[in-house]
Amino acid sequence: MVRTEGPRSLYSGLVAGLQRQMSFASVRIGLYDSVKQFYTKGSEHAGIGSRLLAGSTTGALAVAVAQPTDVVKVRFQAQARAGSGRRYQSTVDAYKTIAREEGFRGLWKGTSPNVARNAIVNCAELVTYDLIKDTILKANLMTDDLPCHFTSAFGAGFCTTVIASPVDVVKTRYMNSALGQYRSAGHCALTMLQKEGPRAFYKGFMPSFLRLGSWNVVMFVTYEQLKRALMAARTSREAPF
Repeated sequence: MVRTEGPRSLYSGLVAGLQRQMSFASVRIGLYDSVKQFYTKGSEHAGIGSRLLAGSTTGALAVAVAQPTDVVKVRFQAQARAGSGRRYQSTVDAYKTIAREEGFRGLWKGTSPNVARNAIVNCAELVTYDLIKDTILKANLMTDDLPCHFTSAFGAGFCTTVIASPVDVVKTRYMNSALGQYRSAGHCALTMLQKEGPRAFYKGFMPSFLRLGSWNVVMFVTYEQLKRALMAARTSREAPF
């Protein structure tokens, strides 16, 4: 890509990607603890079932809010970069073109597989991170600090890639397909299986793992530090003078 399209091609769709992450993350991560407490009715002990329910719920809610940003990101990244083959000139143009040519429903294309994908990814990321971190702390292998957060996040990234890769591949293929190419996400998956075999569902596993692994490390380490800073600020504000 760098050789044929230049270094900027690696950041194609960056604006839509930032819009997607900001809207997705604010819902699926920001609401996770609150939804988990709702399912456990305020109990401090959260079982695996409550964590899976909370992850699925916030993942699905995030899709309902931010699906158009994901459609634009996928389309913008996949478009041909050369001259007349370029479908969208900018992120805003992509939103306008999709809405004009396919209607507003086009901006929510692939919602069903994306709900499934984000429910799976959210469960895999948040629940495995929780479980790995709890296991490390209970075994006294590390303290609740940066090395523990880094290790837990990296492990969560690998588990997420293994579990979610098939859904991710189908979602991307379906969202980027021409109008009428596939009847549904299920038809897309069946066509892939028949024409390309089971290995097609793990195409791009390594770049996907590098993306999810690095994303998880940055996200969870940042999240833990921000949470700690906010709790310290609230404690100092509530402390008597």
